[in-house]
Amino acid sequence: MSGTELSPAASPGGTEPAGTPVTVRALVARGSGAELRVEQVRLPAPGPGEVRVTIRAAGVCHSDLSMVNGTLAARFPLVLGHEATGVVAAVGPGSRLAVGTPVVLNWAPACRACWWCRRGEPWLCAATTAPTVPRGETDDGVPLHLTLGLGALAEAVVVPERAVIPIPAGLPPEQAALLGCAVLTGVGAVRNTARVAPGESVAVVGLGGVGLALISAARRAGATTILAIDVAEAKRDLALAAGATDFLLSDDRLSKEVRARTESRGVDHAFECVGRAATIRAAWRLTRRGGAVTVVGMGAKDDMVSLGALDIFHSARTLRSSVYGSSDPDREVPVLAAELAEGALDLRVLVSGTISLEEAPTAFDRLARGEGARWVVTLD
Repeated sequence: MSGTELSPAASPGGTEPAGTPVTVRALVARGSGAELRVEQVRLPAPGPGEVRVTIRAAGVCHSDLSMVNGTLAARFPLVLGHEATGVVAAVGPGSRLAVGTPVVLNWAPACRACWWCRRGEPWLCAATTAPTVPRGETDDGVPLHLTLGLGALAEAVVVPERAVIPIPAGLPPEQAALLGCAVLTGVGAVRNTARVAPGESVAVVGLGGVGLALISAARRAGATTILAIDVAEAKRDLALAAGATDFLLSDDRLSKEVRARTESRGVDHAFECVGRAATIRAAWRLTRRGGAVTVVGMGAKDDMVSLGALDIFHSARTLRSSVYGSSDPDREVPVLAAELAEGALDLRVLVSGTISLEEAPTAFDRLARGEGARWVVTLD
């Protein structure tokens, strides 16, 4: 194709000249509810302060599904994916990164200059990436959009240097990919937002990749009662392997079952990882007086949560959200990566399987059915 090179994956080492656009394969949605297809797309050369990253592995996250099922407002055609690891293949002018640096992608890079960043809350940065960002074009010349500014379910991405975080070489790519979303979100919700203390009790509603990462983090934080809750019985073994002390089906007996395991009080912390009004209310009911409900799942703007004014007063519960684990990815991803390298952090339970890019649409089908934890696309 005139003016472009072959996919980075097709070239030795994936290190083309920085000033050359590239054509890569990517998972593209042409519209809400449309069939997902692997297509050839054209990415621009990295500009000042930008890098091109050859993707090694990318997770299929529920937020990606929300882009294509209409839960989140998206612009199309759209390259899906925002949770990935790879290697720097080319750098633009002024970049401080070296070609060959292994990295994790960061879908919410902080500007470090706004009011929220200056007060130490970079997860609320005023410059947070929009749900979809324009960049590149499809093979037939239509302007392209990228999920959360990344579009990581592709052979390569071109992103600002601040949207990548260096990690140690040699980490299992299918696990390292999860550090930038599922793991950071789940671990951060426990460590930073809720600050779960040893001996406390925890309930986790929704056992996808984030929920399972949260269970593991609660176990490491010293929680002694960790109740894993889902609508699917098939999640039981995953939950127990991640560190839950018990698995409960989300049904009409749920509140009674939780209180039977918490001396009739309810849990100290309930984490909602679904993003629906019904499950937020369920998490509220599972929490003791004076306890805390942390909403981790991202829901639809018109799904309204209704709580009684007297209930709010009498229960003295706290209801809050955890945006990206209330974390600073630039500082916390390297810590998690070091724990993974040292064997202190084991993410194998989160990986339900590895698949090719061409198989990625089937992972979205499984995600919609609530099957497994994280399906990871590998591109080596």
